[in-house]
Amino acid sequence: MSRLWLGTVNFSGRVEDAEAARLMSAALDHGVNCVDMANIYGWRVHKGHTEELVGRWLSKSGVRREDVLLATKVGENMSDRVNDGGLSARHIIAACEQSLRRLDVDHIDLLQMHRMDSAAPWDEIWQAMDRLVTSGKVCYVGSSNFAGWNIAAAQETAQRRNLMGLVSEQSVYNLAVRGADAELIPAAQAYGVGVFAWSPLHGGLLSGVLRKLAEGTAVKSAQGRAQELLPALRANIAAYESFCDRIGEHPAEVGLSWVLSRPGISGAVIGPRTMDQLDSALRALDLDLGEAELAELDALFLVPGHVARPGEGDAGPRAAGAGPQAASSG
Repeated sequence: MSRLWLGTVNFSGRVEDAEAARLMSAALDHGVNCVDMANIYGWRVHKGHTEELVGRWLSKSGVRREDVLLATKVGENMSDRVNDGGLSARHIIAACEQSLRRLDVDHIDLLQMHRMDSAAPWDEIWQAMDRLVTSGKVCYVGSSNFAGWNIAAAQETAQRRNLMGLVSEQSVYNLAVRGADAELIPAAQAYGVGVFAWSPLHGGLLSGVLRKLAEGTAVKSAQGRAQELLPALRANIAAYESFCDRIGEHPAEVGLSWVLSRPGISGAVIGPRTMDQLDSALRALDLDLGEAELAELDALFLVPGHVARPGEGDAGPRAAGAGPQAASSG
């Protein structure tokens, strides 16, 4: 998989379908070969809309299926029906079949558990996942928003059943929110699980938010998780933006480059809404921050800020009637 994954949480409501297709094609042309989704994405239109959108792009763009790695997620509530969510064997298998139909493909490259489900025993989860892998409908299994001990429990049970287990974990991780450093990343490293950071710029907090607010150009960074954390870290963010100005680099590219430099981080999930944002993320791949610059960045964010709780994630509405949340997996 490429170091950058194209996250799609902003599609289906924030990005027009035609522009989303253009972003996917451009990302693939530049070597970003993984499209990351969840079955609930698109909830601003209807749950599942984003998978449908990706399926139409695959069928109409001329892209070869073998050139694209499709990653989607299962576990969030797709409706208010009792068996239409969670990680029961029944729901995992049914949800996978529904994702395959929406994507109009015969297999999913990476099926990820969107978050931990304490009501589902690991033996039941792995029984369902093994059935999907054995049937050829799923190639690999991953997780998202897990705690370190969830990784350990998942891998120990999989090993007992002679299964490959998890190959990847998606965790919120960036300069401002580094709770994963404590246990999640060490656990993933110990069990051979790749970690991909979602929200590497924390919803725009690390993309020049103060400058954008002053200019009146802030969009996503003026809402959601960026604005929730900004009051506590305003001084840190101001120092960060001054640092970026001093080295002559854009804050968004510095923040993403820092994430990609971190031990135990395999890559990052980006969520561009425009071609300019995609181009910025691609430039971050070539930005080589020196050891002194990395050390200075670390020092700027030593003050404890918001530390994500295990299970804090990128889902949309949790229950029937809940409004869309300002959340993103990149």
